[in-house]
Amino acid sequence: MSIWTRISEALSALANGEGLGAVFDRLRQPPERSVAFTIAVIALSAKMAKADGQVTRNEVLAFREVFHVAPEDEAAAARVFNLARQDVAGFEEYARRIRRMFDDSKGPICDLLEGLFYIAMADGHYHPAEEEFLDRVAEIFEVAAGDYHAIRARFVPDAAPDPYAVLGVSPDASLDEIRKQWRRLVRDSHPDVMQARGVPEEAVKLSEKRLIDINHAWEEISAQRAA
Repeated sequence: MSIWTRISEALSALANGEGLGAVFDRLRQPPERSVAFTIAVIALSAKMAKADGQVTRNEVLAFREVFHVAPEDEAAAARVFNLARQDVAGFEEYARRIRRMFDDSKGPICDLLEGLFYIAMADGHYHPAEEEFLDRVAEIFEVAAGDYHAIRARFVPDAAPDPYAVLGVSPDASLDEIRKQWRRLVRDSHPDVMQARGVPEEAVKLSEKRLIDINHAWEEISAQRAA
């Protein structure tokens, strides 16, 4: 059964007038968490699109790239997106419900935030409204400042990415400490590990990009320290 079929089933209650936020409250445990994770990314993406006033083709393509939306599943994905845009509940209420849903682990929350950054930056422009939105979502998600800056550093081109920020370590840390952090990030980014904490297998693109970024950061730091 595809995740989109499972999503359609999860949303069946909406036909009875139930709000999308209530769906999150019923999807707290595996394997339903992968459904909840996907709905959460779509829903918050819709709210983020509303924040900056537009949905670009690149953002739509980025979502399809991350979640491998097949043509036959596009209607289900579009339904969730439109429901979220039309829902009277604000994004902060969505974010609070999602935080409660994943209240026993920070991993899925950081994964979700990463997916939002991926989509936000798909058009190559980081809109101030998107920054304000993601800052607030991270605050509600209770994402540690170091984790948030590490995710942001990988996506937002303020300048050349700081390899230390990407790995979430201090420039004063020893090479051994940095190596341990790099290995931990590699381990946590393995698709099997991500799926175990609720990220759907359809979102494996997130792990691929993360591994490229953290390996590049480690190589850059290693080269600097060896010089």
